[in-house]
Amino acid sequence: MQQFMAQLQHLFAGPGSGPVNWDLARQVAASQLSAAGDPAVSPYERHAVEEALRLADLWLEPASDLPSGIRNSVAWNRNEWIYKTLDVWRKLCDPVASRMVGAMGDLVPPEARAQLGPMQSMVATLGGALFGGQLGQALGSLAAEVLSAGDIGLPLGPAGTAALVPANIRAYGEGLELPEDQVRLYVALREAAHQRLFQHVPWLRGHVLNAVETYAAGIRVNREAIEEAMGRLDPTDPESMQAIALEGIFTPEDTPAQKASLARLETALALVEGWVCHVVDSAAGDRLPSVVSLAEAFRRRRAAGGPAEQTFAALVGLELRPRRLREAAALWAALTEHRGIAGRDALWGHPDLLPSDDDFADPEAFARAQLDLGELETFDFSAPGGPHEQAPGEIGRRTDEPGTDESGPDRA
Repeated sequence: MQQFMAQLQHLFAGPGSGPVNWDLARQVAASQLSAAGDPAVSPYERHAVEEALRLADLWLEPASDLPSGIRNSVAWNRNEWIYKTLDVWRKLCDPVASRMVGAMGDLVPPEARAQLGPMQSMVATLGGALFGGQLGQALGSLAAEVLSAGDIGLPLGPAGTAALVPANIRAYGEGLELPEDQVRLYVALREAAHQRLFQHVPWLRGHVLNAVETYAAGIRVNREAIEEAMGRLDPTDPESMQAIALEGIFTPEDTPAQKASLARLETALALVEGWVCHVVDSAAGDRLPSVVSLAEAFRRRRAAGGPAEQTFAALVGLELRPRRLREAAALWAALTEHRGIAGRDALWGHPDLLPSDDDFADPEAFARAQLDLGELETFDFSAPGGPHEQAPGEIGRRTDEPGTDESGPDRA
């Protein structure tokens, strides 16, 4: 009982800003990782990661018109992945959690709310603690599986920081029965490609995160599930606090608006992941012996989502999976064939230029249609300050070509 009261005191003494007790979430995740094991990054692994990212950036140079987006190359353990990505998770999860906390307050009958007075704030605090604990477990599970900062397709880490998680890469390689150095290099190629995209397409980070937030805004709260979960809470049993499962509390609204927001989210994730897959496989080519096996394994992994990703989806109602990944990769391949690398990457100059969900059905038709748009706006991604319009005939011209300015962002 003393231990339980101490836990309650910690919960209610937590920060009151926001609907989630993020201190508790971080503590739960760290405790979970400590129990499962979180190997420290060795100097050898740190050097291997830096070299893999350096080589990956060199391989990507001829395969992408976007310059290097890496300012820092780092190796994280699992706890560091959580700590470094927590700000973005807060941005994504707070809107959903606030609706759960509000629904918990609504469970109190209106006639009783006036009598509760200040005690009502305790309901919100308890809701934030419950959600924080559950979210901490989900993030702890994700941290044990993710291979890099951009592994799930979102810009979770600090801008310009390419990060790999050596312990997870080693475990994943053992499951594939492939050499660790090849798996590490393939992950580095994917991470470096993500950095190029999110660093040199200024509107993309906000576009993807806003798509997630818009979809989350349409998720409804299942009040019956909350009531059932709260009914299982036993104040005399400390274990009941941890045993409460919040899965199923959030479900998407089956409305045209929510279906449209889901389509926008899936299209955005698919376009990002499809571009990364196509560019990485083009860059690896004949250089990486296991590239075919690795490419197929990663496509399946991203399309299906791992157990931790499924747990996270059940908790907050967000499925961060590009369902049309293969179609998107085929679309980028068709654009490369018809318009070349510079013409393909010029489409990232503005969101209105990108393919829509309908274009996935016939990549060849979309790619050919781009050839008919002779006056298509094109952009120089290497110029200071991001994309800007170029004169006709200068599609995707690089800053490292003769006659151009070489004062762009850091290059590999």
